[in-house]
This record gives sequence, structure tokens and C-alpha cells, in this order.
Amino acid sequence: MMIIDFHAHVYPSRIADKAVHNVSRFYNIEVRCDGTAETLLEIGRRARIDKFLIHSVAQKPEQIRNINNFIALQCEHNPDAFIGFGTLHIGAWNIAEEIDNIIALGLKGVKLHPDIQGFYIDDERMMNIFSLLENRLPVLIHAGDYRYDYSHPSRIARVIDSFPKLTVIAAHFGGWSIFDLALEYLEHRFCYLDVSSSMMFLGNRRSEELIRAYGANRILFGSDYPMWDPASELERFQSLNISNAEKDLILSGNALKILS
Repeated sequence: MMIIDFHAHVYPSRIADKAVHNVSRFYNIEVRCDGTAETLLEIGRRARIDKFLIHSVAQKPEQIRNINNFIALQCEHNPDAFIGFGTLHIGAWNIAEEIDNIIALGLKGVKLHPDIQGFYIDDERMMNIFSLLENRLPVLIHAGDYRYDYSHPSRIARVIDSFPKLTVIAAHFGGWSIFDLALEYLEHRFCYLDVSSSMMFLGNRRSEELIRAYGANRILFGSDYPMWDPASELERFQSLNISNAEKDLILSGNALKILS
């Protein structure tokens, strides 16, 4: 069984401590790992995780190129272990050029975090960006937070309805900390969802119920490294009472379909 962790953040070693501290402060949660690519690779070897989809988030438009170059370089140095998604920002003036650059770098999609980046995911400027991404690159969106409205599942639903050919992955079962509300908006709209930063809050029973409600053919395994240890998250996932066929889809089958 191939294993792909579809949700992992990595940072340059020189700023990893600061980045991890900022994430910990934003969520008021203790971060488990140091955020470096080196640690992620070591965990992958130990846990026998075949590949990680890695990304980072631009909090300012001027950070886009440096972040995308960094992610691309990590993938170039570790082609057997890393697949990269680029970043974009609503404030960038040259979005079409940035998307072309993401593709030229060999990155396979785009990661957005509306809550940290500070924009509504269905802002009209974002809708223009999605029109450029449709049929070109999948988009992994941080979804949900009871404290904010930027990535509310209802807003993600509007994106899905507006761009039926856009591949959307709604992280955290579609609504971190508002999981059941996410189900109301996303159960009958086709998007993918990942399990990152969710199972420890939901418990096994509710995680299994959500997998069956959405369908295993829509779910992706993800750890949200460095927030959580991918080895522990994989162990938690493997303890779920779902079939081996469902686990195969979630651990790699769906990811390979998105990336093909």
C-alpha cells in the first residue's frame, strides 16, 4: 500500500523556529515538530510514508516567488519523497504570471490559507484567480475556523458551484473546528477533503462517520506537519474501523488521481 501525506508544511531551516512559533500562537496549540524538510524526511523513512505533498503560505504578495522557489528546490532535491504545491496571494498584481511560474517550476497545485492570509475565499478577486486555475491546477484550501469567516464552508461551496471544473481540496474535513457545519455545505458538492488536524479532535467514531458520509473516494490522508507528527497521525488513521479498500483510496488512490 502506497502512502501519501497530502498536507505538510515545510520552512527553510533559518526561519523554521519563527514559523512554527507563529503557527502555535495563531492556533494556541503546541506544535509537535520543527517544520524542517530534514525532519519530515526522517519521519517519512521511519513511518514508511512514501511521499509528502509539501507547501507553505505567502502572507504577503512579495513572498510568493521565494516560497515557490524554496518548495520547488526541496522537490528537486528529494524527488522520490516530495511533491510540491505553490502559493498565491490575492494582493499580487501579476497572478497569471505567478501561475505560469508555478507550473514552470514543476509544482502540481496551489495551497491557500484564507485565515492566515486575510482574505475571503470567495472574494471576487479570488474568483478571478480561480478562473485562471480551473482546468490547470488543483487548489488545496485551509477550510474552517470558528473564530473567523474567511474560509467558511459556505464560501468554499460558492467556489465549487462557480467553478465546476476546478479541483478543490477542502482541508480538515472541510471545516476545522466546525466539522458538522462543513458537512451541511459540502456533503453533496463534489470536492476532495483531507483528514489533517481533525482526527484527534473528532475521535475515531466521528472520523469514520464523516468518511462514510462524504465517501472514501473523496478523502485524503494528511498530517498537517509540523502541527502534528505524521507517524502518529498515520497510526491514528490506521486504527480507524474502515475497510482496506477505503484506506487504499485515502492513503494514495485519491491523491494519485488528483496529481495525474
